Amino acid sequence: MLLTPGPLSTSKTVKAAMLRDWCTWDDDYNLNIVQSIRNRLLVLAEASPENYTTVLMQGSGTFSVESVIGSSVPHNGHLLVISNGAYGKRIAQIADKLRIKHTLLENPEIQRPNLSKIETILQKEKDITHIAVVHCETTTGILNPIEEIAALAKSYDKTMIVDAMSSFGGIPIEVEEWGIDFIISSANKCIQGVPGFGFIIARREELQKCKEIARSLALDLFDQWESMEKGNGKWRFTSPTHVVRAFAQALDELDAEGGIENRFIRYATSQRLLVNGMRNLGFTALLPDMVQSPIITSFFAPDWPNYNFNTFYHRLKEKGFVIYPGKVSEIETFRIGNIGEVYNEDIKNLLHAIKQIFF
Repeated sequence: MLLTPGPLSTSKTVKAAMLRDWCTWDDDYNLNIVQSIRNRLLVLAEASPENYTTVLMQGSGTFSVESVIGSSVPHNGHLLVISNGAYGKRIAQIADKLRIKHTLLENPEIQRPNLSKIETILQKEKDITHIAVVHCETTTGILNPIEEIAALAKSYDKTMIVDAMSSFGGIPIEVEEWGIDFIISSANKCIQGVPGFGFIIARREELQKCKEIARSLALDLFDQWESMEKGNGKWRFTSPTHVVRAFAQALDELDAEGGIENRFIRYATSQRLLVNGMRNLGFTALLPDMVQSPIITSFFAPDWPNYNFNTFYHRLKEKGFVIYPGKVSEIETFRIGNIGEVYNEDIKNLLHAIKQIFF
């Protein structure tokens, strides 16, 4: 069982969906599967098809993030990157690699971004055109206030980009109501599919501005969208057909669970069960409950003579559980995710396994 922020444990039926081969030119594939996925994602985002559209992009989630950054920020643009972890910094790395002018506002990894500091930068650096922020920063598990940041972006007439890689599908997000222009996620996160492509839900008006901006052929967001629009779901280059079909099955299973609201309840319930159980075993969570996401939780490495992460990891793996090492830069931690095909009973079994290892 993968207790990670993605790839994650998937259902047997999602895996089984990949047993059939598909042709990328086939109408049953493009019209009935790809186009259906694009439309269903808009519903999950609470975004109207009149104002928003969906683009699917081959590769990992970072490919889709780079596609948006490299295609939406014009050559005379200026990107403000708001970061409190490794994935916010990765956006800045992308901008640096693409030679896009950017300002990096770094916040402590265990604190939410300071809205007043963001506003001060917007007042001072008036040439900023775009703002990018990670919703759930899985470096720690912190949940950032994207609704408030988006409101600030709109008040200063900036384009708002949200990396919702580890939150979309597991936490309700009102994309249109909150004024988000681009929101990015991946097949192998809260929708509970498998790795192979990401997706971008974009405001049509902003996406139209992306024409001929892209710094990459393969990651040209506008060209990818135009191909899908004109070709009724046709990808420009070979699409990950098995992964796409598995994703369609995962969407069916999300619907059967009762949608994002019910999945959020399951994730949140599992996360509280995990934290309470770990506290009873003597572990301490890195973040206070009020800023903690229901996606992944960081725990301080205990100061115990019998604790060594590598040993802990391998003994847990022998018992059927895979966790994540810490990613916080200055504090020794480890991380446990609870998204995917994971239920309360699984968390109880994990806690029992940890108790057996240490006590």
